Amino acid sequence: MESATEAAVDRNASLAAAMESVGVADGAEVSVAVLAPDSGESASYGGGAFDTASIVKVDVLAALLLQAQDAGRTLTAEEKTYAAAMIENSDNDSTSALWRAIGTADGLDAANERFGLTGTAGGDGPLWGLTQTTAADQVALLRQVFDAEGSQLDDASRAYVRELMERIAVGQRWGVSAAADGAEWALKNGWLRRSTTGLWVVNSIGRVTAGGHGYLVAVLSRGSATQEEGIALAEAAARAAVSVFTGDAEDTAGEAGDVAGAQPSS
Repeated sequence: MESATEAAVDRNASLAAAMESVGVADGAEVSVAVLAPDSGESASYGGGAFDTASIVKVDVLAALLLQAQDAGRTLTAEEKTYAAAMIENSDNDSTSALWRAIGTADGLDAANERFGLTGTAGGDGPLWGLTQTTAADQVALLRQVFDAEGSQLDDASRAYVRELMERIAVGQRWGVSAAADGAEWALKNGWLRRSTTGLWVVNSIGRVTAGGHGYLVAVLSRGSATQEEGIALAEAAARAAVSVFTGDAEDTAGEAGDVAGAQPSS
């Protein structure tokens, strides 16, 4: 009988093979992690820490909800307004308000310690988008939202985050959703053009349904020449990750998804 360790190695090897068909431009880097909650099996490709850009907004909301739980309260009307704008529309001003509300990096890091994230560090001062994270940590965060077992968030908090991640603005419905075989997905994307290099950070995290099963997927990338190139890379990597479990033989490189209306940075 195959051991869990052997299964993990096999999944990682399968993902590495699937990633061979994903076009990664010279100088670009990508890291991918995927978990099948039903079986507990996972796969990963690449490593290291990446800037979060706006995927950190899920973490900020999770930290806010955890702090509210600790205080025995629900979110205020103002906090809910900020949270909806932050997740659904990737509004930066709303994020900055909630970043301050949770205690900036110290508050985020304290929540992440309880969430089991070991490779994530909040950005300096007001720079929440320069929080550093790993693909594995982002899957661990997604488990806090989508898997009741072991989550620090209660049922109401998890349902609230999921609801917002399912209502992403139309122009931002790209990324890991490309791996879904239908309309069942929940996601948050992040995109940022670094002023020092002119190159793009493009990240996507979320849950997709494919072949009747749910998968938690995180794709982190940097070094793409354009936002569109980064989106295409994120979507291809997400399809490759899920194909490890679904056995989908389709070309994982494919075309980029709907990028119309995407904002220049978030």
